[in-house]
Amino acid sequence: MGDSAIVVRGLRKRFGDLTALDGIGFEVSSGTVFGLLGPNGAGKTTVVRILATVLRPDEGHAEVLGRDVVRDADAVRRRIGMAGQYAAIDPNLTGRENLELIGTLTQLPRSAVRTRARELLERFELTEAADRPTRTYSGGMRRRLDIAASLVGTPPVLFLDEPTTGLDLPSRNALWQMIRELVAGGTTVLLTTQYLEEADVLADRIAVVDHGRVVANDTPANLKASLGSTVIELGFADGVADRAVALIGARAERDGSVVRITTDRSTAVLIETLRTLDAAGIAPERLTVREPSIDDVFLALTGHRAQADAAASGGSS
Repeated sequence: MGDSAIVVRGLRKRFGDLTALDGIGFEVSSGTVFGLLGPNGAGKTTVVRILATVLRPDEGHAEVLGRDVVRDADAVRRRIGMAGQYAAIDPNLTGRENLELIGTLTQLPRSAVRTRARELLERFELTEAADRPTRTYSGGMRRRLDIAASLVGTPPVLFLDEPTTGLDLPSRNALWQMIRELVAGGTTVLLTTQYLEEADVLADRIAVVDHGRVVANDTPANLKASLGSTVIELGFADGVADRAVALIGARAERDGSVVRITTDRSTAVLIETLRTLDAAGIAPERLTVREPSIDDVFLALTGHRAQADAAASGGSS
């Protein structure tokens, strides 16, 4: 296994007629953030639930810190923390009581329970609200407390399943900083997300997941570089984009009213494209030249956008 904290090989999982995982595999290096990026229904949460020993795979093999998630489930549970998509805290207990309860359930020494709860409340900036019922907390405060709860036992591996879903931008940024601090302290984080920016900003490595398969696995920089050094976007009036794509040829991708070209020859390709369109009497209404993004990578690999699918899908991720 080497320096890998998590190893996944050929996982398959079906729910009735639905194939949630179709041979997925990857490795996560110790002390890094690994991002599973994909829309709802891609299989991300199913992977996390198997790694956290909540589900058993139909086929395949997975290890966390060298322990098999099926044969050594109890040992795996003692070494992980998990924060799901929805806060798993008791709304009628205070923040302090929630953390102390979890400390007791995880069999921390009684003398350490209150100390650990106090440390986490301070770390996640919840000290002032520590003795209020958590039903009075904002969404950002509940998410911070939920992640604090997953860290009561100081786990070396942490699973965060779409941790910033529903948070406003300041709360999201604060949570990102907390994740960076955890990893700087040696924690390995597996993060699932449908937010392309989140994967780009946080992850040392990203696996792009679509329909239960990994369709790409690399660093954010390499994934973006694989498309070329420049993205040219041309915005057109309604009904014009199809004509523009037909004129530009195979290198063009249409996304609604926007035609996108990715290239290493930005100046030459831009001039050539504008001349071709001008000769046909077509002029773009908008023109943007920029570096590739993870959004571009996902679209190129899957043919659709991650967030667009997420908004349209009511299935599990």
